[in-house]
Amino acid sequence: MEESQIIRTEYSELMKKSYIDYAMSVIIARALPDVRDGMKPVHRRIIYTMNDSKNTYDKPYRKCAYTVGEVLGKYHPHGDASVYDALVRLAQKFSLRYPLIDGHGNFGSIDGDPPAAYRYTEARMSKIAGEMLTDIEKETIPYTTNYDDKLKEPVVLPSRFPNLLVNGSVGIAVGMATNIPPHNLGEVIDAIDLVMDNPDCTLDEIMEHIKGPDFPTGGIIMGRAGIRAAYATGRGKITLRANTTIEEIKGRQCIIVHEIPYMVNKARLVESMANLVKDKRIDGVHFIRDESGREGMRIVVELKKDAIPQIVLNKLFSYTQLQDTVGVIMLALVDGEPKVLTLKQTIEQYIKFQVEVIRRRTEYDLKKAKHRAHILEGLVIAADNIDEVVEICKTSENIPHSKQRLQERFNLTEIQAEAIVQMTLGKLTGLERQKILDELDELMKKIEELEAILADENKVHQIIKDELAEKVSEKFTPKQLVTDVRIICADSASEEAKEKVQASLDIMREEKAQFLILHPPYDDIIKFSDKKEDLSNCDTTEEFYELFAKVAKNGYDMLEKGRFAALIIGDSYKNSEVQPLGFECMAKMMNLGFKLKGIIVKDIQGNERAKGKTANLWRYRALAGGFFIFKHEYVMIFQKA
Repeated sequence: MEESQIIRTEYSELMKKSYIDYAMSVIIARALPDVRDGMKPVHRRIIYTMNDSKNTYDKPYRKCAYTVGEVLGKYHPHGDASVYDALVRLAQKFSLRYPLIDGHGNFGSIDGDPPAAYRYTEARMSKIAGEMLTDIEKETIPYTTNYDDKLKEPVVLPSRFPNLLVNGSVGIAVGMATNIPPHNLGEVIDAIDLVMDNPDCTLDEIMEHIKGPDFPTGGIIMGRAGIRAAYATGRGKITLRANTTIEEIKGRQCIIVHEIPYMVNKARLVESMANLVKDKRIDGVHFIRDESGREGMRIVVELKKDAIPQIVLNKLFSYTQLQDTVGVIMLALVDGEPKVLTLKQTIEQYIKFQVEVIRRRTEYDLKKAKHRAHILEGLVIAADNIDEVVEICKTSENIPHSKQRLQERFNLTEIQAEAIVQMTLGKLTGLERQKILDELDELMKKIEELEAILADENKVHQIIKDELAEKVSEKFTPKQLVTDVRIICADSASEEAKEKVQASLDIMREEKAQFLILHPPYDDIIKFSDKKEDLSNCDTTEEFYELFAKVAKNGYDMLEKGRFAALIIGDSYKNSEVQPLGFECMAKMMNLGFKLKGIIVKDIQGNERAKGKTANLWRYRALAGGFFIFKHEYVMIFQKA
């Protein structure tokens, strides 16, 4: 080899350049999401491939092996495991707030169970994933060549909804990482509207709409300082705690776990709790069992008789992942460069992208409308001069010759002339001519509207807002009156009952209860316990009234102002006389400050012979001969003033 063919390079410089190239390849082409559509290249290729092969939500499921093969062969020259792992995550309801793939089969579990092989599972795009590709056929996004320059693939998807904030992203690149939490779709859309209406809005104003992350596994975020730091700087730490309640099951106090922190393995969590009890690092636990099923998550921690639930629960929060820290790093690609973004910057980047999408779509529609209008204008000229047009076509040597003569005679373009010579005889009728004129008139109005959109950015913003509201928010964020319900039961008039309710409210991070139900046992029908504070263990009716007043007072103190209470109660019978329990208790409620809003009489038809101790005796009143008479109850509705 000649000396002139040898390129001499310092080894350190060569390694430095190679490492930088490798690092940038990992950052841009693998690990980090694009701020515009919130997707990494592998996710984008999966969704695009499924859409291209008509594997949409309204079509039958298709083997995942087919999709993986298509993605590998066309766009993603890497291992099949990387593609399938990405596909699986897009289908997991405990990983994504709004899954982009509708999976059929075993796609893993929150317990860490692996998914089945791709030859056994099936999938299709979810309905919301279809919104990621809306108007992609209208040249709304740029394309690039695939790895072998044989096909075109999108650089980014149109993404009608803000996928980056809605579904979040997790990724580890070379020297950097991203961890963007998921959010509620409706809240993010409201924040986008705010930023478009008021570009100078503050973070506090945005956070009136986006109050914090919305994790698919639920949980309770402790405090707002971490959220605000993450939104203000792009980096922060959020303390996430499991959603728990304290219930009494078969005479034993139990801690019930309904939701766990995001990305926590439930099976390992239960195992770690059991090991802590076994090692005696946590006292007071009798038994731990996982009762989770189709109805939802339910981990039961049975406590020992002498254990204080709140103390045990605090230890579980301290020693296990029932309380976990989520590190937020809002790192995404902006114009091909990794940048840490604030919440407002992320929203602004999405708005900027959607403005571009709407403009490109409008330009496409305008080009198509002008092209059609141009043809129709030629057809109108032909219809107005139909005899001469027919004569020119009859006397021409061939079609090219007739086109040339038409262009010269009527000053037509080649496109118009081509449309005229291709026109059928049916277009010569007066009715068809009117249809052409009507269509042309509609097109001219459309062209005017499209040109107005391109000339006014406010119109573009309004289109974005309307489409987010009508085509995304209304379909995928249905309004619900109640999203979460927790019931607290306390059966006595003692101070312990009040403390129990308060402890449960503290766990739920609520100051007051939102609804109160009082359904007292009748003083002489059935005995529930030997406790003197028990309403079923009263010696006299007067004692019953006295204890009920204490119960009602506790409820009044625990209930939030303006909220409602329901009293369910009937009358009692003594010595063949009616004891108006219902109306006496109503008076007690009103004396406390409750306002009576309504009374419903409920027919319970209790006339029947005694059936022994197993009968629902609390519904009936015993009279002579063992014949039970109890036909109604009252449902009285009160409001705390």
